[in-house]
Amino acid sequence: MINIENLSFNYHKKRALKGINVQFNQGFNVLLGSNGAGKSTLIALLTHLLKPSTGTIRCAGYDLGSQTNQVMALFGVVFQQSTLDLDLTIKQNLCYFGALHGLSTKVTLANCQPLLQYFSLEHRLGEKIRQLNGGHRRRVELVRALCHRPKILLLDEASVGLDNDSRQSFLSYVRKLTEQQQLCVVWTTHLLDEVIPSDHLVLLTDGEVAASGEVASLCQQYQVQQVQQLYLKVNQQGAFNGI
Repeated sequence: MINIENLSFNYHKKRALKGINVQFNQGFNVLLGSNGAGKSTLIALLTHLLKPSTGTIRCAGYDLGSQTNQVMALFGVVFQQSTLDLDLTIKQNLCYFGALHGLSTKVTLANCQPLLQYFSLEHRLGEKIRQLNGGHRRRVELVRALCHRPKILLLDEASVGLDNDSRQSFLSYVRKLTEQQQLCVVWTTHLLDEVIPSDHLVLLTDGEVAASGEVASLCQQYQVQQVQQLYLKVNQQGAFNGI
């Protein structure tokens, strides 16, 4: 679904991404790395908030640089910082976003209904966002990101700020949605307990891809049992190799 080739990005003199090559296919993909590794920069490039210094991004065969509208229509995005309008209701936030994708209020709400029901939000549509706690705001953002039925879902540190139970519930439902709707999900995180053996993992270290592949296969390759051990071993080898 997403094919990234020789992608670099510089913040003035600092090189945040260093000619990376990455593929994200249908299924649950984890973009893992410590703070400052380049995860949010990559999401900003994918969503066209930043333009690459070098390299190309293709999504479902479309080139992001020359076919931006086609690519953006494929994406649903939940950013690390909330982008909901606090003074609008849940319904108004959803319908405004749906309208940007050419959807009527009726179609938007119909598309959102299963998620609203799952998150027990269907009877709270008239509440303003500022009345909701952090967990419910995150759920609204996920509903909004999916209202136009995208093929690709990008979630940048989407669990930050949630308590552990809310975080695990949110992550569990995204995994379920990935299978039900045959999505390509890119979940960025620095939390190792959010990674499971069947995930496709891309581990970023200092703007470079230090490892990429199914977690279980990578653990076997690096002769470790757990993702925590994998993370430490890959980072140690990267340090020895000058990454």
